[in-house]
Amino acid sequence: MKRIGFLSFGHWTPSSQSQTRSAADTLLQSIELAVAAEELGADGAYFRVHHFARQLASPFPLLAAVGAKTSRIEIGTAVIDMRYENPLYMAEDAGAADLIAGGRLQLGISRGSPEQVIDGWRYFGYQPAEGQSDADMGRRHAEVFLDVLRGQGFAQPNPRPMFPNPPGQLRLEPHSEGLRERIWWGAGSNATAVWAAKQGMNLQSSTLKNDETGEAFNMQQAAQIRAYRAAWKEAGHAREPRVSVSRSIFALVDDRDRAYFGHERETEDQIGFIDERTRAIFGRSYAAEPDALIEQLRNDEAITEADTLLLTVPNQLGVAYNAHVIEAILTHVAPAMGWR
Repeated sequence: MKRIGFLSFGHWTPSSQSQTRSAADTLLQSIELAVAAEELGADGAYFRVHHFARQLASPFPLLAAVGAKTSRIEIGTAVIDMRYENPLYMAEDAGAADLIAGGRLQLGISRGSPEQVIDGWRYFGYQPAEGQSDADMGRRHAEVFLDVLRGQGFAQPNPRPMFPNPPGQLRLEPHSEGLRERIWWGAGSNATAVWAAKQGMNLQSSTLKNDETGEAFNMQQAAQIRAYRAAWKEAGHAREPRVSVSRSIFALVDDRDRAYFGHERETEDQIGFIDERTRAIFGRSYAAEPDALIEQLRNDEAITEADTLLLTVPNQLGVAYNAHVIEAILTHVAPAMGWR
């Protein structure tokens, strides 16, 4: 395990039991947690993106703010739903945020997950082309995004511009060199993982995927990662790919941990349907004393296969407690897993 970061869904609710009661609370605490995680030695600060929900949505202002407040930690998303995105405008936003962060963005994108509203992307002005699905549209937006990130000119310049142009066709600005190689695809199936490898994207695999074999979640996810790596090798890409998995993991080291998670019930995989046609498997959570936790995680095949582990954090419990959760893993668990 080379890198360990956190993943926040950025929930908020106007409840007295929540430390994040507004969007402002969640945004500002996300920045504070990223700063704290960097000070603790964590490798990444990642954020989920949802629309029409009391969660983090538009990611680039947050990523830019985190980039300005930190100096070392990777900053990313897991994931941006490409069905909602204008890929050209997104490339400009991503380039700007990456330059502010000094080239530390790690952008996870995907075709999206079950939504709060019906076909929410339609409200953003998008509709699949004739004969295509919304998933096809998301992948097409991703392909355009990847293409323009190469930084090659494609737009015909005005012969009488307001400001002097460089020679040739014009590219989008600002361009951040190297960002194209730091794009990840969140794959929910083996087929989309293989597609991501062919496109030259890194792989993000979360706590759920399509149930394709009936095996345990970690075994199916490990097989997905192996299929991805094989497709990457076959595609002949020059660099080594990166692979992340996310998990809910809590080391029980004090009374707060035991009160919150000592009676954790999701110790087995769960089966459900993410739509009327797709049977999915949801990976288990982990909560135990450090020694027992280490043994459990060593038996998770997908964690072994991946190079990056993202810890999903309960952001509504506040910055101080989530920093404690991260520190407990880094101190009591991660060294035994080969981190650092």
